[in-house]
Amino acid sequence: MPPSHSPCPNGAPSLPTPSDDAANVEATSPHHTSIMSQEVEDSILVAYRSVGIGTFGVVMRFVGMPLEKIALFMNSSQVTGSNQFGQSIKLTFKGGALAPYRVVGPASLVAWFMQYSVMGLAFQFFDHALSKALNVKPVYYGEELMEPPPSPSAKTADAEKMDASYRIKSTFKTILAPILSGSLESVVANRAEVQRYFGVSKFASIESKLAWNPIARFCGPAYLSNAMRNVIMCNTSFILTPITYKLYYPQEKKNKSSLFWYGMGMNFAGNAVAITQQALWGRALDYCAESGGRNIKYTEVIRLSLKKDGMAAFFTVPKWSSRILMNAPVQGSLPWFYNNVLPLGEGRVMSAVHWATKSKSPSSGRGFESSEERDDNKSFS
Repeated sequence: MPPSHSPCPNGAPSLPTPSDDAANVEATSPHHTSIMSQEVEDSILVAYRSVGIGTFGVVMRFVGMPLEKIALFMNSSQVTGSNQFGQSIKLTFKGGALAPYRVVGPASLVAWFMQYSVMGLAFQFFDHALSKALNVKPVYYGEELMEPPPSPSAKTADAEKMDASYRIKSTFKTILAPILSGSLESVVANRAEVQRYFGVSKFASIESKLAWNPIARFCGPAYLSNAMRNVIMCNTSFILTPITYKLYYPQEKKNKSSLFWYGMGMNFAGNAVAITQQALWGRALDYCAESGGRNIKYTEVIRLSLKKDGMAAFFTVPKWSSRILMNAPVQGSLPWFYNNVLPLGEGRVMSAVHWATKSKSPSSGRGFESSEERDDNKSFS
């Protein structure tokens, strides 16, 4: 997986490349000679950013648990009729002011960390792996978004090179990459989301009655609707946002700020579709919980939901608003954190790594030699 960029949700602003960061470390460290390859330094920076984003995601999601619970109740069958938002707030704080936080278990903390540290990288991995396997171009990302779209003459030249086979392979890759990435995200996150929905003890009771196999237990109930929601949002963040911004956004207005707000707007639009799957997920879990625990039949869930509430079972403005309320704080501030806060520590991280590597040297204080140092030593022998 090429480490030069690490995507972040919602079409985040373009990122400084690890190679630039490494160069900055070199420039601020006089008399320093790198004893690591560029690939190792790039990997260290990617790991640092991944851990940073994962930690940020855990903190923000935990703080925002009341908003998440309100959104979960809004998209379940437990609220109906008028004033659904008010009903959701009452259910959220039924057990007291701290009730939303009591449903957070270790699985949720791990899932949040994995979701935010790995998922963006997963899409880039699948996109580049499939692009290489099929011999097609990867999705626009990073600095490419700030460049002008192809000129008409360039489009004509490209069209001549891209036959029908190329277009089919490129379309296949563009469809498959977010499906794989979104499905992987649900493997990591769905079980913990279900646990937060039911609460730790109730979920354990339901699971014991279902008696599923280990794979099904690992994925959790209502995995399919959860995965569909994540696939929709992955397409919004990593396919639609970069492609439309690159090709159609006014070139003179392109900058980090406009990309941030454009990504947020696309996120809101994506949520208008994803909310239908979020509602299906909540109603499927309510169906699953009946009689102490039963297998989900999606056709039955949809039939009963439409019979009871009509299309309002899956989409209303309050449902969409609650989803945005839950999603916006972390998704909106994540690009700012990634591009403005994390880079502040990258120089210190690389300096610490170089210091730690040198400290492993023998009494001469130099346990490793760079290629330049080995050449110098040879010249004296």
